[in-house]
Amino acid sequence: MNYADIKRIDVANGVGVRVSLFVSGCTHKCKGCFNSEAWDFNYGKPFTQQQEKEIIGYLAPEYIAGLTLLGGEPMEHSNQRALLPFIEKVKKAYPNKTVWCYSGYTYDKDLLAGGRAHTECTDKLLSLIDVLVDGEFVEKLKNLSLRFKGSANQRIIDLNATRKCGKIVRWDNDESFDALL
Repeated sequence: MNYADIKRIDVANGVGVRVSLFVSGCTHKCKGCFNSEAWDFNYGKPFTQQQEKEIIGYLAPEYIAGLTLLGGEPMEHSNQRALLPFIEKVKKAYPNKTVWCYSGYTYDKDLLAGGRAHTECTDKLLSLIDVLVDGEFVEKLKNLSLRFKGSANQRIIDLNATRKCGKIVRWDNDESFDALL
């Protein structure tokens, strides 16, 4: 897997101060995408154990709330396979820090068993993700006033609560965000 960028300090892509990994490769190719150069799976640099160690180090300060995965598309088949062992290391090192993931795939249609983005490692990877922002970016639904998402069709899903109750639990109101702070 290649990566386009690593941000050591990010406050735009999830609750709190975060470290963000922008992976390369995306087949959605959404019109108006803010990161279209990362559509190419070969864009950027190879994601190696060195970058894994750097990110794990960047996550160490107490003020860092967690890691955000975006891209490109973290849930492309090849990216999932590369990310799973890394996210396992992150969760082992920092069990109380959250992992957010942005995906153009939808949770219930594409990522669950039988979905077009489901692989042999999707379930395990999803079990390590706390919050999933799902759905393709739709330029005609773009709204700059939305928190943590770019277009109105996208959902912010609390995956921990979703797994507990067996139905999608969304974080699309200010009260749920304030509870995270």
